[in-house]
Amino acid sequence: MTDMTRSPETEAGARALAAPTRDLTALTVALRLLNFGPLLILALLVVAVGLSTPNFLKAGNIGNILAQTAVIAIVAMGQQLVILTRGIDLSVGANLALATVAGGLVFRGVDSAPLVILAMAAAGIAVGAVNGLVYVFGRLPHPFIITLATLSICRGMALEFSINNTTMRGMPAAITWLGESSPLGLPNSFFVVAAVAAILLVLTRYMVWGRWIYAVGGNPKAAVEMGIPVRWVLVSVYVIAGLCAGIGAVVLSGRTAASSPLYGNLLELDTIAAVIIGGASFLGGRGHLGNALVGALMIGVIRNALNLLNVGIFYQMIAIGLIIVVAVESDVLRNHLEARARANQARGQ
Repeated sequence: MTDMTRSPETEAGARALAAPTRDLTALTVALRLLNFGPLLILALLVVAVGLSTPNFLKAGNIGNILAQTAVIAIVAMGQQLVILTRGIDLSVGANLALATVAGGLVFRGVDSAPLVILAMAAAGIAVGAVNGLVYVFGRLPHPFIITLATLSICRGMALEFSINNTTMRGMPAAITWLGESSPLGLPNSFFVVAAVAAILLVLTRYMVWGRWIYAVGGNPKAAVEMGIPVRWVLVSVYVIAGLCAGIGAVVLSGRTAASSPLYGNLLELDTIAAVIIGGASFLGGRGHLGNALVGALMIGVIRNALNLLNVGIFYQMIAIGLIIVVAVESDVLRNHLEARARANQARGQ
């Protein structure tokens, strides 16, 4: 009769084989929580603020949040593409200001919404093209350098070209319409955000260009060996980021019925914060447009809640800064857990 009992050595071996499996399961759960963490935090934040501040969940206030975050969301989606390639664009705020000034100057010559919109979009694209071309073909070590330079250049040009170096009132009626609410009760700018998100979603998920972006951000050297036009992919994401700044300029000008060289102050920090808070990684090659949208909404909800609670603007800045630190640390933790998961998976094979 066969002895069905197992020796201590056999049991120890079985436990050793089972340990990586249990660890891998725990790590998988932890990684999924980190991936969905920003969305869960946003949901919990909305519930908590809604319970503590009754006015928060009113339709008018929700519409106000969506209108306030529209510009950040649009520009953050462009910033998301740049960060996917391991880059950064510090010029988006000044680019937006220059674009509004360009639109304001065109409006003074001709009251034509299409021409004003075209001027803003063209200005944003031009700055984005300069950023991409100088970074790539100037062989700069990091886009931080050129985008920091264009931040200063664009802000100076916006101040120089604006009439009396200050805010210029007036915009075509079709543009100011963006600052109003639709019959559905939502701000018209919300639908602009949705349209930009839909277009970029198609480009990044259903076109080869989108796969190239992830390949370049994930492993630039391997992307070159695969024959991907890495240089032009990099240029393209900065052009798209510039275009998003131009579209953001249209939305902001519509909401304020004005153009100003002072617009977009610290917008670059808000967009970077939105992307990172939303769950993207500075290491590139990982993330999606939902990260930028969730992060922008989170910033809008936090600021709106603090305003309703009569918390000062300086404390709001501190709160956003602390959230960025937590988001970056969560990215570091996610990378660590992924490395452990790969190691456990290799041991389990």
